[in-house]
Amino acid sequence: MTKPQKTLRIRVDVDEYAFLSRLAVEAHENVSQVVRDLLEKGRLMLAIEDYRAGKASLGKAAETAGVSVSSMIDLLTQYGVPANLEYDDYLQSLKNVQEVW
Repeated sequence: MTKPQKTLRIRVDVDEYAFLSRLAVEAHENVSQVVRDLLEKGRLMLAIEDYRAGKASLGKAAETAGVSVSSMIDLLTQYGVPANLEYDDYLQSLKNVQEVW
């Protein structure tokens, strides 16, 4: 099922557009898809940076990245970011387990 979408118009300078166009050609995609892919990767990098810096809990990082908490744990491991579980994260994980059982 496709998520509802909104149209977003942005202005970029000529060099940025050339970069996006080049990525699109290399990926055999259109520029819009390349921008969506970069946005997705940007969300992930923002989430990882915020988590690493202690600005976001595990749950908040997962929300920022647009993934589940378990996926976020896997991604943090993949990117070599050590766990920074706080008490609130631990309590939330217990609550999640109770809901499943």
